[in-house]
Amino acid sequence: MQYEPAAGVIETDIPARLDRLPWARFHTLVVAALGVTWSLDGLEVTLAGAVSGALKRSPILHFDNAEVGLAASIYLIGLVGGGLLFGWLTDRIGRRPLFFITLAVYILGTAATGLAWNFWTYALFRCLTGCGIGGECAAINSAIQELIPARVRGGTDIAINGSFWLGAVLGASGSIILLDPAFLPGDYGWRFCFLIGAALGLVILPMRLWLPESPRWLMTHGRPTEAATVAEHIERRSGVRGPVPGLPVMRLRARDHGSFGEVLHVLFRLHRRRALVAVVLMASQAFFYNAIFFTYALILTDFYQVPADSVGKYLIPFALGNFTGPLLLGRLYDSIGRRTMIAATYAISGVLLALTGWAFAAGLLTAATQTLCWSVVFFFASAAASSAYLTISEAFPLEVRAMAISIFLAFGTGVGGVIAPTLLGWLIDTGSRGQVFIGYFGAAVLMVGAAIVQAIWGVPAERRSLETVARPLTMLD
Repeated sequence: MQYEPAAGVIETDIPARLDRLPWARFHTLVVAALGVTWSLDGLEVTLAGAVSGALKRSPILHFDNAEVGLAASIYLIGLVGGGLLFGWLTDRIGRRPLFFITLAVYILGTAATGLAWNFWTYALFRCLTGCGIGGECAAINSAIQELIPARVRGGTDIAINGSFWLGAVLGASGSIILLDPAFLPGDYGWRFCFLIGAALGLVILPMRLWLPESPRWLMTHGRPTEAATVAEHIERRSGVRGPVPGLPVMRLRARDHGSFGEVLHVLFRLHRRRALVAVVLMASQAFFYNAIFFTYALILTDFYQVPADSVGKYLIPFALGNFTGPLLLGRLYDSIGRRTMIAATYAISGVLLALTGWAFAAGLLTAATQTLCWSVVFFFASAAASSAYLTISEAFPLEVRAMAISIFLAFGTGVGGVIAPTLLGWLIDTGSRGQVFIGYFGAAVLMVGAAIVQAIWGVPAERRSLETVARPLTMLD
């Protein structure tokens, strides 16, 4: 690395050095310590669904279906707000400080949820929990993209996002035990459920102490010496020693940070076609997922008469199907390619949900076969949803990456995620299978439409350096 202080110009081969590294224990630590974000999100979403029956029966809370859906929407509002606030901080002060801030906010929020004494305190603490998760999404996705070698970046990111469902399995399993009246009496079961996430967060927090700041972020923020030191440290931990001649070199103009106006210019003028793809992918998958998952327990209890304390048994196979999809399909995003795989998984998900919704409306399914159908649908939908985050993380320049993730997360969640649980909760309250099918069919149409947009305008980012997919704003010719 060379640095000309007077001109503020940096010549660096750090991106090429990071991309050529073999997979090592360092990368495994990155996946474990940062990828847990998605497990925490899965845990929270699953618990919100699994305890909905207990919240309705609670002698203190007495929730109805509309309040269950509204609380889910408020959680998502918190997720949006946290994503925007912490995404801005992630690009401004670095990835690493947010590893700790966002996780601490999450731990406080989910622990406090177990202390709620009415609807509004429950909603407030769920909002705080969502704020922490939203911030995690921005900081963690940025760091993972910038630390994982290009040749395996797609499959790794898809699998990490799919770990959402490991958290779902943990939440479902915990709810089976903790919601059993024989294990915890009265109003205690659902409260202890929310301590699961706090305990997991406390275990993960010290693991993050071993992770460095992103060298890519450091090199674009006028800190070339630190960037070089961190890159050398990562190389040593990956078993690589000494410089390698002939690697591509970039010239960058060092700076501190950009403005929000610059972010808007990048997203909606410089890369507006990519922004359109990102909006469509995020909004459609958010509506699709939240419409079904946040009301999953209500379908089982209201239409199939599944006891509230048994909902977790149906969530476990559903969650496992969701996890195996990204795990098995993830590597194809690096081999077959982003454009083809993303379009295919979106389209297949939409068609399968439409067919499942029709079978549900016709009364052809039981609780078991409904769960089986949903598991097949979300085998593909889970990979599709993960690829939306992958697309946003790759498609925009490093200087605005975290903020881009936050903005599209906010828009997608606002349009698709906040509306969907409330809408489906209202449709379920009608008691009409046909009305519920309308909601499912709408979600299916959105997914197929997103597949078409992706097939036309998606970015082929497989096995390419982040800097060639999206040229840094500070890069010089």
